[in-house]
Amino acid sequence: MLKALVYGVLNSGCDIAGVFRHDNVIMSPFKRFLFDIFLPSEDCIFVKTLKLPEIYAKSVNSLKFRKLLKQINPDVIIVGSWSEKLLSETINLPKIACINVHPALLPKYRGPNPYIQTILADEKYSGVTFHLVNLNYDSGKILHQAQIPIDVNETGQTLKHKCCNLAEKEVKILLENLPDKLESAQIQDERLASYQKQISISESVLNFKEETSSQISRRIRAFYPWLSCHISYKNEFFEFKEFKILGNSELEPSTIAEKTCDSLSIVCKDLKIIQFSGLKLKRSFINIFSKIYIKYFVKINSKVN
Repeated sequence: MLKALVYGVLNSGCDIAGVFRHDNVIMSPFKRFLFDIFLPSEDCIFVKTLKLPEIYAKSVNSLKFRKLLKQINPDVIIVGSWSEKLLSETINLPKIACINVHPALLPKYRGPNPYIQTILADEKYSGVTFHLVNLNYDSGKILHQAQIPIDVNETGQTLKHKCCNLAEKEVKILLENLPDKLESAQIQDERLASYQKQISISESVLNFKEETSSQISRRIRAFYPWLSCHISYKNEFFEFKEFKILGNSELEPSTIAEKTCDSLSIVCKDLKIIQFSGLKLKRSFINIFSKIYIKYFVKINSKVN
């Protein structure tokens, strides 16, 4: 999102007064300094390549950050994919507005990583929303929105790329028409609002008794690349490389219908079978024995957890 917003701002003809990387928040100044030299992040390489002016502070709410922003005296602050809640002293720093870009169609799917939630909910469209920042997450007045379709085989990663590409185009439109956008800003309808928390590791374990083949497919695709889904069998967990939905079965949900040395075919809630291939035991010190474990310890017609 950093790249998208920078390119969009530059294409609009505006100047970038400063860039504040998230590396500053997640690392100590000394650690960030060393990483910037010896193991620079993608954001660091991008900012250095374009020779963009940088802001160094520990937090957007720190006194140092506010002092530096007052010296820069920006017209607009644009926030993208940020983990901190901005306080009013920071929100009020720019002369014109503090604007956040959220990769979903607000007021739905407020909160972290809406890429995952929109796919899980089987939405047909997502997009980006530019809104004024206030003291609550993703709830300020909407300045500009644009939508994109969610494809049948969309993953969290591909949807993120699409939303970032869209943000690059739309931030240019926003800035070129900012006075009109500010005048026509719309209050979000709280009746339509939803907030989704960050996903947990427990949600990565597939539940064949409770979810249909389509729901399981969406979960796997939505979590990629942030979290790998797993199959639980007795006291072990299997990772997999690929999956595909096959035909129907007369067996009960969660039953193992077929197996090979590196694949399992499992019945879902809707009685459709999903074949998982490239299986490996999750525990690193025994995954070399995955094929042996499947051959001798995994039984057809037994059930996954």
